[in-house]
Amino acid sequence: MKIEGTMKPSGSAPTGEARGKRPASTTIAGDANEKVELSSLSSSLNKAEAAMASAPEIDRARVDEIRQAISEGRFKIDANRVADGLIESVRQMLGAQK
Repeated sequence: MKIEGTMKPSGSAPTGEARGKRPASTTIAGDANEKVELSSLSSSLNKAEAAMASAPEIDRARVDEIRQAISEGRFKIDANRVADGLIESVRQMLGAQK
């Protein structure tokens, strides 16, 4: 019985090539006989990793302080501040995609 490696399992989602579109990719040359293509998703993942690496670490003392305030009922949430923060983070994400 012959099994061909180019067959896709039934029910798989169509790729850009199956729909007639070629996905964006970057080609990196290695040895003369090797060729590696990185998709735009790979580039996005690299950017996300870099953003996570530059994010500040968790301040456990501050987390414990907030947790205590919540349990004592003295932690107040400023809905306007939360909304402003969400809007600003979306603006930053949209600006980073350009």
